[in-house]
Amino acid sequence: MFKLFSAEMLKIAVKPRSYIGFAAITVIVLLIEFALWLDGRSYLQFILQTLEQSFDVQGNLLNGNLVAFIILQTLIVQMPLLVALISGDLVSGESAMGTIRLLLTKPYSRSQILWAKFFAASLYVFLLILWLGVLALGLGLLVFGTGDLVVLKSDELIILQSGDTLWRFFAAFGVAFLSLSVVSAFSLMLSCFTDNSIGPIIAAMAVIILFTIIGTLEVPLFDQIKPFLFTTHMIVWRNIFENPLDWPLIRNSAAILALHIAVFLSVSFYHFNRKDVHN
Repeated sequence: MFKLFSAEMLKIAVKPRSYIGFAAITVIVLLIEFALWLDGRSYLQFILQTLEQSFDVQGNLLNGNLVAFIILQTLIVQMPLLVALISGDLVSGESAMGTIRLLLTKPYSRSQILWAKFFAASLYVFLLILWLGVLALGLGLLVFGTGDLVVLKSDELIILQSGDTLWRFFAAFGVAFLSLSVVSAFSLMLSCFTDNSIGPIIAAMAVIILFTIIGTLEVPLFDQIKPFLFTTHMIVWRNIFENPLDWPLIRNSAAILALHIAVFLSVSFYHFNRKDVHN
């Protein structure tokens, strides 16, 4: 099984598209940090000008914690596309090239092959999140220093002490990994149903965009649908930066995300084990 997993990781590693995600994250994070380094204090003063009329705001507010939080809000929404580019091609790509039939002649069951592909995609997601954490939080703290995290919402202001932020970021990255794993499992499921390597990628992103639009519209009918959409629970990482924490909400969203992964994988295994390969 380890050899099969290693082979799947090698297939991902040799594809040029696998490095698009890392390159995009690197460029975007560095641009955001450079922009904040140049004009961040002016931007922060503009945001907090109303607050400063009532309170004496002191300290290093433009710190690595705030920079990392801003980057997370910017990039987490875009990362499903980077994941779908890889996981949506794992089965359909081999079907399109005709290598899937050769793979099925190996002394492995179809379930083992699909597990290897999913674990390889999961490792890719983990490395993507890890790289984001290194650049956003690690480099952010190195360049901007540490300090209290100011989370400004539409109806409230949350201030988290610097010693209370690190574990929250690790938890947020963990939730982000779970959320992107849903996208990975969903794309893999779509990949099992077609021999076109581009179709599952486009379909996955179309569904995510549709669900996101439904989640943002204040329509009574959509309000009944939102709790069942995985995109609704993918943004639960933001709740980790609330004080006090709404643990029941976080656990419920994490459980629903895990349930989606289980459902998508179950459909994938059911279809792939019965799929008639002609190529």
